[in-house]
Amino acid sequence: MKKFTLTLVTVLAVTALAASAFAFGPGGGRGHGGGLCYGGDITGLSALNLTAEQTAKINALREAHLKDIKPLQDKMFSKRGDLKLLWLQTNPDKDKILAAQKEIRTLRDQMQDKMTAYRLEVLKVLTPEQQEKLKSYKYGRGFGPGMGGDRGWQGGPGYRGGGPGMGPGSGNW
Repeated sequence: MKKFTLTLVTVLAVTALAASAFAFGPGGGRGHGGGLCYGGDITGLSALNLTAEQTAKINALREAHLKDIKPLQDKMFSKRGDLKLLWLQTNPDKDKILAAQKEIRTLRDQMQDKMTAYRLEVLKVLTPEQQEKLKSYKYGRGFGPGMGGDRGWQGGPGYRGGGPGMGPGSGNW
């Protein structure tokens, strides 16, 4: 009877831990995420009172932006993996590590430039009043799925959704 009880308690504990891990959903790792730092969806901000036409235009801009930066995101993910492997070597090569870091910075700069262009295009869709409302949201890092509420496209931590990061969305909105 003790064995059965111990086995049952162990199975329940493992199930509870696994369920709580899955409950948090994606985040922190590689993934598309919906992080606002990567062209997030401001169409959900009810305070902006977007028209159907504005929503459609912003959605089209966001989809084009996400498609545009996808190759850069994939390349950055690959380069970060390469960098990690360089650091894990018995005798890490300083020059290779510095070169890999430089490549990552270059990719990050390219994504930041594309994010800036995207934001400027979105602002052109908004009325001056809507632009002011958007600016009234807190400044900070972009947020990803599950990071909470109608906090604007500037609120909360996250690099592609989940945890602090170094993504191109770091900074003002």
